[in-house]
Amino acid sequence: MGYSTKKIWYFDKPGSGNTQDALRIATERAKELGIRYLIVPSTSGETAKTAADTLRGTEISLIVVSHVVGFSSPGVWEFDSTIADELREQGVKIITGTHVLSGLERAFSSSPKIGGGSRSEAVAEALRRIIAIGLKVAVECTLIAADQGAIPVNEEVIALGGKASGVDTVCVIKPSHTSRFFDLQVREIVAMPRER
Repeated sequence: MGYSTKKIWYFDKPGSGNTQDALRIATERAKELGIRYLIVPSTSGETAKTAADTLRGTEISLIVVSHVVGFSSPGVWEFDSTIADELREQGVKIITGTHVLSGLERAFSSSPKIGGGSRSEAVAEALRRIIAIGLKVAVECTLIAADQGAIPVNEEVIALGGKASGVDTVCVIKPSHTSRFFDLQVREIVAMPRER
């Protein structure tokens, strides 16, 4: 039976202050494993811009997953359009998609008339609370990227996530489409905050 030894990084606290280190760690692990795709969540575009700078000069493709239009305000996309244009000129893919671990379910659970939780939200909450908020984000962004055809589902990717802004969790994930959720595998947690 074989095994390998790898480093895992633990940040003392969650948050955007870990972004630079998380991206550096993610890039190193991608190079080590020959991974071609790095998935980063970005609401405003700032984390995406930092990721693009970090990956410059590598062969790693950056896939940015933004909040869906209307996430915070009806009809509004929170991503800075100037940053989006700059990133697209550099060959960065920016995708949006409904949050697969809440989406329509949240409309029902947050309704005062209907209420109650859903299985999707239970999965999301378990990932958030048991491991790290960033793990839930990384898994969700991987599903969205696969469903949008931005990544292949037959090879590992590096996916990052975070608590509110920036990133503090790095994972190696074998992707799947949302409809085959249980085929997704988190194969490595490369970095994460010790506190949530």
